[in-house]
Order: sequence, then C-alpha cells, then structure tokens
Amino acid sequence: MKQYVHGYDRRENTRLQDQAATLVELLHADTLYPAGSRVLEAGCGVGAQTLTLAANSPGAHITSIDISESSLAQARLAIQAAGFTNVVFQQGDIFHLPFAPASFDHIFVCFVLEHLAQPVQALLGLKRLLKTGGTMTVIEGDHGSAYFHPDSAAARNAIQCQVELQRRAGGNANIGRELYPLLKSAGLDAVHVSPRMVYVDASRPGLVEGFTEKTFTAMIEGVRQPAVDAGLIDATTFDDGIRALYRTTASDGVFCYTFFKAVGVKA
Repeated sequence: MKQYVHGYDRRENTRLQDQAATLVELLHADTLYPAGSRVLEAGCGVGAQTLTLAANSPGAHITSIDISESSLAQARLAIQAAGFTNVVFQQGDIFHLPFAPASFDHIFVCFVLEHLAQPVQALLGLKRLLKTGGTMTVIEGDHGSAYFHPDSAAARNAIQCQVELQRRAGGNANIGRELYPLLKSAGLDAVHVSPRMVYVDASRPGLVEGFTEKTFTAMIEGVRQPAVDAGLIDATTFDDGIRALYRTTASDGVFCYTFFKAVGVKA
C-alpha cells in the first residue's frame, strides 16, 4: 500500500465510525464466529469493524492487526471504552505477519484490499494462516456501483476523482466486483459472494444522514484538495458535484451503493 488515500485525521476516524455504525445490520448480521475460535482481523484500522466483531462473537478470541500504530491506539481505546475483553491488538504488515501457519480458525478482512496493489498476494499470505476448513470473509465496496437521483455529471466526476486518486496510490476503489475471482485466485474453495445494496431515500433518515451524508459524501468531499492539486478536476466542478450529492438527500432524492461480501473456505 503506497498511501491510505483517505488519510488518518480525526475527520476520517469519525467517518469510519459513522460508516460502521450505519452498516452493522447490512454487512454483519451474518458475521458470527463460534465460542473458542481464533479469529484474525487483518487491517483493523481504528477499530470501527472490531467493535462489531467483538459484540457479535463474544466467545471468540480475536486478534486485530494494522500497520498504523496511531490507528491501533484509537482502536484500543474504542474497545476498552465498550468494555470488550476478547480482542488483542498487534501492529503488523499484512504481507509479513508474525504468525505460524494454521494459527486461526477464521480470518476477517474489511475495506482493506481496496488499498493494496497486490490483493491476491495478501490473500495468499492470509490463507497460509488459516486452519484447514477455516473461513475467510472479505468485504469491499465498489464506487462504480454508486448511482443517484437527481443524476449529476459533476457528482460522477467528483466520485471518479476519488477512484483515480486511489488508483494512483496503488489501490482499487471498484474492487468489490472482483472479490469472487480474487478469492478463487488465492485458492479458496466454496467461494460465495453476496451483494449488499444500500438504498437510501427520505423514508430512511438514518441512512440519509449516516450513509449518504456522513459516509459516502464525506469521503468524496475529503479528496477535494488532492483532486484539484492533481489537475483531475477544477474546484468549481468539484464543489458542484458535492452539492449534487447532498442534493440527493432531499425529500425527492435517492442514493444507491453496493458492497460485496465474500466468504471462502480453505480446503
């Protein structure tokens, strides 16, 4: 990973927490691990998903790793504040993890592959840490799946700026659609992918605020200066695009986005 395109500031921490809280039911209603099982969360960031893992599987032993010590510090505080005791944190590079083969019953990877230039290599390394019969769960978004009413060319251009900046940083903001071939390329069996669409209209005020405003639009808004500085867009068009995204939160607006959740088994 060349660079985490969203940055590590407080605003991004808040956005990740808002995203996780808003999408718990959609993404994690079926994320459950048996008591006594050893689970590796690869790329835990600030612990936004760790909180759900710990709550959904209180009897599992969860090891959460991340390359950023500052993110781990925030994750530890979040877990401590929530009162969970079934998680340990460790700094580590997903490509060079200090665990013996077959150390874990299950592996969980959420919003990580999108930032990696070599996602298959990461999956291969993680698979080595799985016991035979163990599962790997991978969740990713796909910015190409975003569509909305009223439509706006400026908004689509602003979104494309984030996609391009992530590509230049070595990642892939449209990786959700690739999860099936990626997991198969890593040698996982019984791969099953389920699309999880976020559909937002005015009858769902929690999603209007939690997803359209505080998660997606906040993410795009956060790349304004890098996009303008890189010559990808002019400031006026970008600002028009952000206004158009906020416009979709009006009483007659609609916003849609799809996440993809894949589960594979180590034979």
